[in-house]
Amino acid sequence: MPNLLTANLSSIPILMYHQIETAPPKGAVFRSLCVSPGDFARQMALLDLLGYRGLSMSALMPYLMGKQTGKVVGLTFDDGYLNNLTNALPVLTRHGFSSTCYAVSQQLGKSNEWDRKVGIAQTPLMNASHLRQWLAGGQEVGAHTRHHVRLTQTDMATCMKEITLCKSELEQMTDSPVRHFCYPYGDYTADHIAMARAAGFDSVTTTQRGRCQAQEDTMQLPRIPVVRSTSLLMLWLKVATRYEDRRRA
Repeated sequence: MPNLLTANLSSIPILMYHQIETAPPKGAVFRSLCVSPGDFARQMALLDLLGYRGLSMSALMPYLMGKQTGKVVGLTFDDGYLNNLTNALPVLTRHGFSSTCYAVSQQLGKSNEWDRKVGIAQTPLMNASHLRQWLAGGQEVGAHTRHHVRLTQTDMATCMKEITLCKSELEQMTDSPVRHFCYPYGDYTADHIAMARAAGFDSVTTTQRGRCQAQEDTMQLPRIPVVRSTSLLMLWLKVATRYEDRRRA
């Protein structure tokens, strides 16, 4: 059976965030992935002012599949940082927005150890209790493998476990369904697409840039990166114009 294709009538942006925290000092590796709490609050306020509804992947799916129409934007957070709970959740709640946080099931309560070898500062990740607080706040938990592995450099048997067991482990720890997945590093092949589909995920997001158009494979949805230097004007360009669409590989 072929993968489901989207049927939205207009372009739908899915934003990709990582940490909502003050950036480390200049020169730190990947400091761009830290969006300050103040900037995040202003970005969500702008989306609200422009008439957008921020939605989790589950809430976004009816729009992607053409069953609902409206001015919506998907909100996603990669890795499951504790600062998503402390700094992003209050802002999301204020605006009545929902979002999906992709968690690494065997790293809960630890840190982003997969980044250590490239010199990225270690930051606390949410534990199971934190994820339940996230869910209680109207948000959603997605899967991001068990150990944040690079799938294209991992044997197929291990990849299958990383994808399928992450889902079941997170569901057991949160007592909530986990319907959405995100490829770590944006690296994947046709085999990994098949694994994610077989695991029962409704959608999978990538690091491919662009807004979601009609006829997108739900197992390979593009996203729009939001980083430390993203101004409000740039956010508007990314969401409301073809700025990101033109950057699609």
